[in-house]
This record gives sequence, C-alpha cells and structure tokens, in this order.
Amino acid sequence: MNYGEKTVADIVSENYKTADVFKKHKIDFCCSGNISIEEACAKRNISSEIVIEELNNLELNNSMHQNISHWNLDFLCNYIVNNHHNYIRNNLSLLKQYAKKVASVHGKEHPELIKLRNTVFALLKELQPHLEKEEEILFKYINEMVETKRTNGIYEKPMFMTIANPIAAMHHEHDNAGDLIKEINELTNNFTLPENACKTYTVYFAKLKEFQDDLFQHIHLENNILFPKAIKFEKELVDGMGTKILNVIN
Repeated sequence: MNYGEKTVADIVSENYKTADVFKKHKIDFCCSGNISIEEACAKRNISSEIVIEELNNLELNNSMHQNISHWNLDFLCNYIVNNHHNYIRNNLSLLKQYAKKVASVHGKEHPELIKLRNTVFALLKELQPHLEKEEEILFKYINEMVETKRTNGIYEKPMFMTIANPIAAMHHEHDNAGDLIKEINELTNNFTLPENACKTYTVYFAKLKEFQDDLFQHIHLENNILFPKAIKFEKELVDGMGTKILNVIN
C-alpha cells in the first residue's frame, strides 16, 4: 500500500489493526490524525521508514474492523453505544475509586497522583454529558435520517439546521478529552509504575491505560468514520428530497 498519499486517520479507517502500530509509537490517530505519516513521525522525532515498514509487515486478516467504514450509519451508532459508551459508563465508578484511593495512600510519596486524580475526575466529568448529547441529539438524528431514506419518508430539517453543527461541537469536546488524556500520560510517565507500586496502584494504571486505548478507538470511529459519513449522508438525503423538504419548511 502507498501510505505516503494517505493520512494516519485514513490508514486506520481502512485497516483498524494499524492502530496498534501507531499506538506503539505514540502517534495520535484520532484527534490529530489528519496528517501524513511523515508529518506524524516528524512530530514524534522518529523514522517514518520504520513505521511504514511495520505497517507493511502487519498481518492483515478479514476481521470486521477492516470493513467498518462500510457499515450502515445506524449500525455504527449502535456499535459505538454498545461497545464504547457503555464501556465508559461501566468503568466510571471504578476509575474514580482507584483514582481517589491511590492518591490518598500514595499521594505524599508521589504528589503527581493528586493531580492525576483531579485530571481523571475532570475527564470523566467531561465524558458523561458528552455521551448523552451524542445519543440524544446526534445519533438520534442519524437514525432518523437513515429511517427517512429507508422508508422514502419526509425529511424534517432539525433545529440545529445541519448535522455539521453538532458534529463541530463533538469535535471540540473530543479535543478537550484528548488534551486530558495527554496530561494523564505525562503525569503517569506513560503508565510507568514506581518500584514500590502496590497491587491497587498497578491495577489503577492498567485500567487507566485500557480506558485510554478504548477512548482512542471510540474517538477514531466517530471523528474519522461516523462523522464524515453522516455529513455526506445528510447532503445526499437533502439533495434527493426536493419538494418533500419544502412542504415541511413552508
């Protein structure tokens, strides 16, 4: 594959397994993925040749993630809710408990854990309303569009006028979450444990890394696959509706 002509986000969209290579080299493929491999590697001060070689040597298979960009929009929305939104909700309380306990027990010896607790709390606080807005506004509208096209029904223009508006808001919130994740990486030194780390400390860092990896996948699916497809779908739907829209507006 000619990776030189593709952005990092495009590469991951076409084959989800390539995300492992980018994560290994700490290359952001979700929030800042709209740049070439050369640009991304230059930012990390690593050789693009090494990364491209690893991508070329990556074992490809026919997993579902290879075809994810071809999924129907409503199916993709449901997949994101069931696998990523629910993952966040199911782990909110546990992460808060770990953050609070480890900071309380080890905060004097490792004062960065106090700031880490506050940053983790800020991230979780940011994500909770974000999930609700996506499900109750954006995903709901996407499902309505899909149903309108499926049934050849009447398209009703939403109060936010165009899907690009809530998507812009979601992008902004994704960027905020990405900044908090970067701060967590710095505070944990990329999840490096001290020699005296107890089991709770160890599990806490492992859970944080798992949470980060899931969030990266979550944001990638939305920023680089769902959102562009939804914008294109809305345009095609509106262009094909003609008087069915005018009758509702007038």
